[in-house]
Amino acid sequence: MSNVIVVGAQWGDEGKGKIIDLLSEQAELVVRFQGGANAGHTLVVNGKQVVLHLIPSGILRKGKKCAIGNGVVVDLAALKKEMDGLRESGYAISANNLEISENAHVVLPYHKALDKLREEKRAKSKIGTTGRGIGPAYIDKVARDGVRVGDFRSLDLLKERLYYIVQEKNLWIEKIFGGKPLDAEELVQESLDQAEWVEPYIKNISVTVHQAMKEGKNILFEGAQGASLDVDHGTYPYVTSSNTVAASACIGTGVGPTAIDKVVGVTKAYTTRVGEGPFPTELEDEIGEQLRKQGNEFGATTGRPRRCGWLDMVLLNHSVRVNGITDIALTKMDVLSGLPTIKIATAYELDGKTLEIFPTDCEILERVVPVYEELEGWEALPKDVKTLKSFPEAAKRFLSRIEELAEVPVSLVSTGPERESQVGVKKLF
Repeated sequence: MSNVIVVGAQWGDEGKGKIIDLLSEQAELVVRFQGGANAGHTLVVNGKQVVLHLIPSGILRKGKKCAIGNGVVVDLAALKKEMDGLRESGYAISANNLEISENAHVVLPYHKALDKLREEKRAKSKIGTTGRGIGPAYIDKVARDGVRVGDFRSLDLLKERLYYIVQEKNLWIEKIFGGKPLDAEELVQESLDQAEWVEPYIKNISVTVHQAMKEGKNILFEGAQGASLDVDHGTYPYVTSSNTVAASACIGTGVGPTAIDKVVGVTKAYTTRVGEGPFPTELEDEIGEQLRKQGNEFGATTGRPRRCGWLDMVLLNHSVRVNGITDIALTKMDVLSGLPTIKIATAYELDGKTLEIFPTDCEILERVVPVYEELEGWEALPKDVKTLKSFPEAAKRFLSRIEELAEVPVSLVSTGPERESQVGVKKLF
């Protein structure tokens, strides 16, 4: 039995979906523990691209059980659309292989309305929200004013709560932000319709996870976004609204920290970021554009082009520390192929001083200048490579340097988007 957490070690979009899909072959239960439909995991299975937003990536493996934990905020309309799309693609989805925590909070239409209106009001101070209502849903959760998935089992109480809440939210939408108020009757009816199909999926996920542990099953805890988007440890305010670090897996599923065996941090061989916020190693030149094109760097949820830059070890080392990362899974190694020289940021300079610790203060981070170490590039990785022995010597040195700087082993290397394109260096289960 082994319990493994997979987290993003940068600003998200590191390729966690593929890594989770690979590791789920050895796991019997895959549990998503935070975030919402603002995140997306893109996988390529049998040549076909699959994008997941709420359902754990393990759903693509036959016979695997998946769960959405209490730390996730669930947009039931988005979830139903995702489930229907998977069924159309031939994947089995039922209450036998998918469970939703009764304690997970629900994203409702007024959350999306407020999300967009607040972002518009920020004008030049926009934080780059996806407008999916995630932040407002987490606000209601903390304010003890939220609606939980379990509430969809008590329809009379659900109706009563929604009528009251919509009345209050419409005051904010109309009077504060100048938006169009929502139709309470329409919203309530939509929620009652959702209650019909969601009820069989509602479970106590903490009990599900503990039962799997008792039975000696391998469990994979799946995160969304990346460590530097964590609301406490990221580049605030340009962050998401939840804790994306590994410790959140315990809170977001109902298990204690003593249950965790490994933390796998997924990182690209370079760095990307979507939306606003500082990005020290960003490349606004032809190399940045080459990385974007070769890496197909466009958001799975929004389609927005990602900002691209060199691998930032100051950022990665911050992630290793705040997550307790035991193993690195390196993705998109192939995208660097063909570059004569590859750079790694090993420190920052600020006002004549050298910084080796990642500053989460955005005002400081905007002013730092990366200190780069240059490494020799490689022409191409061998096709269908399965062991590191087949890698070009320059590629091996690149991996070794990452291990030296992070003081953590690179245990898995992804060499392409396909499920088969990966090299397992060390067993993670």
